Amino acid sequence: MTVLPLYFVDGPLGTAELCAAVLDGHLVALGEGYVAADSVETAALRAASLRPLLDADAAATHASAAWVLSGDGPPPTRHSLQRISPHRTRRRGELRYTYRDPQIPEADLLRLAGAAVTTPARTIADLARDDVPGSRRMIAGILACHPDALADAREWFRMRPPMPGKRTAMARLRRYDEVTR
Repeated sequence: MTVLPLYFVDGPLGTAELCAAVLDGHLVALGEGYVAADSVETAALRAASLRPLLDADAAATHASAAWVLSGDGPPPTRHSLQRISPHRTRRRGELRYTYRDPQIPEADLLRLAGAAVTTPARTIADLARDDVPGSRRMIAGILACHPDALADAREWFRMRPPMPGKRTAMARLRRYDEVTR
């Protein structure tokens, strides 16, 4: 696995060195960490920047996954996480993220740089079902990088049993498809 040039507050650089590197313009903020100012921002780098929030038990979802997958705009101020472990875990209440407890199946996950993120299809389905503010912009950002994801999201819904918000989400995806043609 490639080592990514990420620095975190609890990492090898002390707080003073980290602040100095940022003030000197050598490092810039990315997600929960800092990267070299000339780093090429990739989905893997964005995912890795969320590792302090994501452990082996959680994945980035909704707006957080959309940001990782597309890099569109700044990261969300409050990240969305969901359980991937078969066992429930206790998470402390945090202001930095919202945590959902239902387990995400492995088929709905991507592993990028050691971090779990929902697939483009699952992310679009989640955004459409929950009608997250700015979801149209986030879906457009995902589709710019993953053009087949809208069709895959519709298929994702077709393969699922009845669930809250499914019909409304399918209607939103149809309208979105009509507008983008």
